Amino acid sequence: MREIVETVAWALLIAFVVRYFIVEGYYIPSSSMEPTLKPGNRVFVAKFYYRIYRPQRGDIIVFRYPTNRKKNLIKRVVALPGETIRIENGLIYIDGIPLQGVQFNRQYLNIGYYGRKEEVVPENSFFVLGDNSRNSDDSRFWGYVPFKNILGRAFLIYWPPRSIQILR
Repeated sequence: MREIVETVAWALLIAFVVRYFIVEGYYIPSSSMEPTLKPGNRVFVAKFYYRIYRPQRGDIIVFRYPTNRKKNLIKRVVALPGETIRIENGLIYIDGIPLQGVQFNRQYLNIGYYGRKEEVVPENSFFVLGDNSRNSDDSRFWGYVPFKNILGRAFLIYWPPRSIQILR
């Protein structure tokens, strides 16, 4: 009996450590990150990643919603601390240069309080956007994500099986 109790206790401890400090699965409830992530997808998030590295432009992150810390959101990092961001004519400009690449090859709407004018991202904060600009509650509306709110980097869609892929 003692061996069974010890085995179960160790299994629970390991599961707790993995989930809260290393990797956790998250459910995608909305279309704000389409076409990259679809409603119903489940992703693995590396919770340890930003203890080693700083977030980079293009990373898909899970973070605590700045206006309701009980709610988690998933978005793409677009602008880094100290950078100037502007959304104009469907493009994102960082320090006056339009973003290019497959991650940003879509139209972005310049709506919301923070999306209508040029903004400088505060120190230790990030400007994030959903890939589906028409249907995303993101930094354009509520501002910046403080580094302390970031829970981890999404790196893999693991459900449904036909959608399994590494995120870039």
